[in-house]
Amino acid sequence: MRKIHVPPETGKFMLFLFFTFLSCCHVCFSELSLNQTNTMIELSRFLNISDWNLPGSERNPCSWNGVLCSQPDNSSVISLSLSNFDLSNSSFLPLVCNLQTLESLDVSNNRLSSIPDGFVTDCERLIGLKHLNFSTNNFSSSPGFRGFSKLAVLDFSHNVLTGNIGDYGFDGLVQLRSLNLSFNSLTGSVPVHLTKGLEKLEVSDNRLSGTIPEGIDDYQELTLIDLSDNQLNGSIPSSLGNLSKLESLLLSNNYLSGPIPESLSSIQTLRRFAANRNRFMGRIPSGITKHLENLDLSFNNLVGSIPDDLLSQLKLVSVDLSSNQLVGWIPQSISSSLVRLRLGSNKLTGSVHSAAFESLQNLIYLEMDNNSLTGHIPPSFGNLVSLSLLNLAMNEFTGILPPAFGNLTRLQVIKLQQNKLTGEIPDTITFLSNLLILNISWNSLSGSIPPSVSNLTRLSSMNLQGNNLSGTIPDNIRNLEDLIELQLGQNQLRGRIPVMPRKLQISLNLSYNLFEGSIPTTLSELDRLEVLDLSNNKFSGEIPDFLRSLMSLTQLILSNNQLTGNIPKFTKNVLLNVSGNPGIKLNNEDKFSIPKTSSGKRKQVLVIIFVASGVCAIVAGIITVIVLKLSRRFKGIKNIEADQNEEGSTVLPEVIHGKLLTSNALHRSNINFTKAVEAVAHPESALYQTMFWSYYRVVMPSGSSYFIKKLNTRDRIFQQASSEQLELELEMLGKLHHANIMVPLAYVLYSEGCLLVYDFAHTCTLYDVLHNPTSDVVDWTSRYSIAVGIAQGISYLHGSISNGRDPILLPDLSSKKIILKSLTEPLVGDIELFKVIDPSRSNSSLSAVAGTIGYIPPEYAYTMRVTMAGNVYSFGVILLELLTGRPAVSEGRDLAKWVQSHSSHQEQQNDILDLRVSKTSTVATKQMLRALSIALACINISPGARPKMKTVLRMLTRL
Repeated sequence: MRKIHVPPETGKFMLFLFFTFLSCCHVCFSELSLNQTNTMIELSRFLNISDWNLPGSERNPCSWNGVLCSQPDNSSVISLSLSNFDLSNSSFLPLVCNLQTLESLDVSNNRLSSIPDGFVTDCERLIGLKHLNFSTNNFSSSPGFRGFSKLAVLDFSHNVLTGNIGDYGFDGLVQLRSLNLSFNSLTGSVPVHLTKGLEKLEVSDNRLSGTIPEGIDDYQELTLIDLSDNQLNGSIPSSLGNLSKLESLLLSNNYLSGPIPESLSSIQTLRRFAANRNRFMGRIPSGITKHLENLDLSFNNLVGSIPDDLLSQLKLVSVDLSSNQLVGWIPQSISSSLVRLRLGSNKLTGSVHSAAFESLQNLIYLEMDNNSLTGHIPPSFGNLVSLSLLNLAMNEFTGILPPAFGNLTRLQVIKLQQNKLTGEIPDTITFLSNLLILNISWNSLSGSIPPSVSNLTRLSSMNLQGNNLSGTIPDNIRNLEDLIELQLGQNQLRGRIPVMPRKLQISLNLSYNLFEGSIPTTLSELDRLEVLDLSNNKFSGEIPDFLRSLMSLTQLILSNNQLTGNIPKFTKNVLLNVSGNPGIKLNNEDKFSIPKTSSGKRKQVLVIIFVASGVCAIVAGIITVIVLKLSRRFKGIKNIEADQNEEGSTVLPEVIHGKLLTSNALHRSNINFTKAVEAVAHPESALYQTMFWSYYRVVMPSGSSYFIKKLNTRDRIFQQASSEQLELELEMLGKLHHANIMVPLAYVLYSEGCLLVYDFAHTCTLYDVLHNPTSDVVDWTSRYSIAVGIAQGISYLHGSISNGRDPILLPDLSSKKIILKSLTEPLVGDIELFKVIDPSRSNSSLSAVAGTIGYIPPEYAYTMRVTMAGNVYSFGVILLELLTGRPAVSEGRDLAKWVQSHSSHQEQQNDILDLRVSKTSTVATKQMLRALSIALACINISPGARPKMKTVLRMLTRL
């Protein structure tokens, strides 16, 4: 064997390198102490976390997911994050206390429901523990933390804590800097016995009552106060102005009253002040926005004019003063940094100064609707190049539509209805390529409809009715492929009716124009159309038989034309109006027929009519007495007065009480209770019926359409509650406010039941879009937006800000109850059912009580009790529909069970997805697979194992 000679100098150098390497390795790979290593190993076995139990991982817990060790030597565990680990058993918590060096513990986003006593007794000895996060779990109570002397951050938000907030012992945390108790059910008053070093106090979405204490200004270190969504009353103490470090003050949705204190303007650090949806009165103090970026005082009772300096501050980003009683002019000086400005539903007057809007390059939302603004629309509005929404409706603007509007290429919504605008529609409208909604109805516009409107290819709704437009409808209107509503009524249009966009669905209104000749065959392709109004024209000839093939048609209005011949036999779902056509032949089978009488029998008929009229008068009198007696019993009042409508005629005696729940002046002027009751008197005109409701679309005298639901009270399932209690429940629902919830605008109680009135803004249900074989395939981006929107709506209802703070549950949650305003805007419907049914009284099937087959949680079969966990299950099924493209039940098998049986193996999960969508990109596939895991968690057979809806929402938004 050959020997290698190494010079002595080289050998010494190599030994030096070797020992240097060992020394470095000791520093880089130093292990935890034996005690901490054993603790972590025991913890991993208890929790059975998969990536903690990989081969060889026991040697280095510092490499485990969620574990942070001291640097650079990794000699001790200082932070442990077990967030989103799907933990339900909290008995591991005392074991954590063996980590003597622990500074931070995060167990958020799990299903933990209790904190063992051992955790408190053991962990309060940890002198370094500064951060505890127990948020988004199921904790209903919390042990005292008085012994945690070093604790700086405590987060118990998004749990189910109950009881008085003062009984939890937070005043013993002498080093506390941040306390978050939001989204619980705590009662009592705003805490004032906490450590004076507190920097963040968040107790929103609880049940706190009483006033904001004067002593709150003792907390001089506060940077955030969030008391929103409680039941606080009284005024804002002026002493709040002494909090010199305050950055955010959130008081929204309480019962606070009195004036806005001027002292708030002295807080130089204040950037956000939200006090919307309260009962504040008085004037807005000058200087309130001196240092602010965001101000929201909407939905109060503020009076007086807008201070001249309010909109001029350089840091302002968002100002919302809508729905108050403000008067006077809009200030001339407006900050160029503004992104959102909302001044709608006030009593503002005067003209809008053009110079004020010349340099607002960042403005995205501008709403000044429902005021009394006059003068011309400033041409400087054309400089608002970032504008996405412009709402100037219901004012008194005059003059022309500024051609400079063509510069607003990002505009998506423009609402100018109910003004006094004149002139023609400018050709520059062709540049608004992103426009989705165009409403310039009820003005005095003239000229023709410019052919350039066909370039607005993204347009979904165009409303030009109630103007003086003349000429013909442009032939290229068919190019508006996404148009679902076209309102051209009450103009002076004439000539040939061209081929219309195939997707028209909500309505095609050509009424009150000058069209003549036969009804054109170009309408035969509108198989999605629900309402066709050709009334008050000069159409002649017979009613074409092809109209019967429009399968989605629910209303066909042909009145006041020159039509002749027989009436084709339409299905009972079509409400047909052919009055005012003398040439129409009526048969005995027609519901509009009038019995014919010979001249020899006319006298006899007149006698019969006279006698019958007398009998009817007597019967009507008797019925009126009975109705009044019953209504007094139902209402619990002594006097019932009939209201009057705009024409001065009395409301039908069947109406017991009607109430508007919306503060929107447009709806308040449009909704007519008499018309609502008249419309639902014909069951055959219902759009469709369910176990609980009959659904109608009603056109009010103003011409606006509304969605009306008539309560079906034939089943014992409906509670025998008093009228007063029902009204309280409905008024509570009317106070809800969320973009993804169908909230009633009004209700009517009458002798035959209850009606609810809604804005008719929807087009179809989610079920129709996903499972109609003729519908286009919905892409993943849209499906994801729909899923998030539904989750937002349900999460809002479960953590409802309503009076009493009880969650609002959904007895029947399915894709048929999700209404789509667009492919990205879902509305959760039928939120009223939980307030008017009692499953224990029902003589109906399970599906009548607990919802639609396929969406019913398995536990409902024996509990018959609607729960939040049950709603999560139903949402999981809807999410599966979005992911798979399959209905909830097909070929006799539940979708949930089918997915569960095919999801156990990773390689099968790709095949579960709707391949028409998932194959479009790898990004879509990855996101859909993540969403599938969320859906599977939602449909867990165990109710307790399902995540809360707010957790589901959080997981969805993090895909």
